[in-house]
Amino acid sequence: MRAETRHRLKEDKFSRATIGAAEATVHWSEEHKSKLLMGGLILAVVLAASFGGWYYLNQQDQRASVLLNQAVRTLDTQLRPAGAPAEPDLPTFTSAKERTTDARKQFQSIVDQYPHTRTAEFARYFLGLTSYQLGENAPAEQDLMAVASTHNEDLSALAKLALASVYRNTNRTKDAIGLYNQLIAKPTRSVGKTTAQMELAEMYASNQQRAEAKRVYEQIQKENPASEVAQFATQKLQDLK
Repeated sequence: MRAETRHRLKEDKFSRATIGAAEATVHWSEEHKSKLLMGGLILAVVLAASFGGWYYLNQQDQRASVLLNQAVRTLDTQLRPAGAPAEPDLPTFTSAKERTTDARKQFQSIVDQYPHTRTAEFARYFLGLTSYQLGENAPAEQDLMAVASTHNEDLSALAKLALASVYRNTNRTKDAIGLYNQLIAKPTRSVGKTTAQMELAEMYASNQQRAEAKRVYEQIQKENPASEVAQFATQKLQDLK
């Protein structure tokens, strides 16, 4: 029991670090459940095999988690001024593109080495984000679509939110609207209703669809009276005039 508790605490600690990097609250779901359909000796064999598989995947997931933590930290590594020499014991980058490229390689490595772990899902999410940041929309769409279909609804919502940005960047407004409306209809802990509404309204405004943007901002005001988000929506409505 103590070992299990320590393991869960480690998972919680790593989860909080990853969530912070993604700027959202993502819940690590527990998926280690077995269906025991046999009896007697067969049951013993199946149970032993299941434990072995669980142990192996758990070890793989822990290794992947360490690598993911390193990759996420790479995204937060400071940039050194142009012309400044690199310090041997302090990794730095000369540009945001160089930093993002290096981090993406690390995320890709995790997906390749540990494809069946929960950590790989998070790595693929960040892989999609970094590809998008580098202007590579096709691979970004592919990875984010894969994560959007995951059973982890919080991670799926984050992927859908990022995927909507890819669609906006590639002039697929209808697809972006569809994703925003999905997130509005079914908010999660990682992507709240107002977050999706704000993104939708911003897209309408940037496309000069003022009436639609106004409708969404007014809905935000109505649903969140006397709140900071309502004040923000009010400011946006004034900017539309």
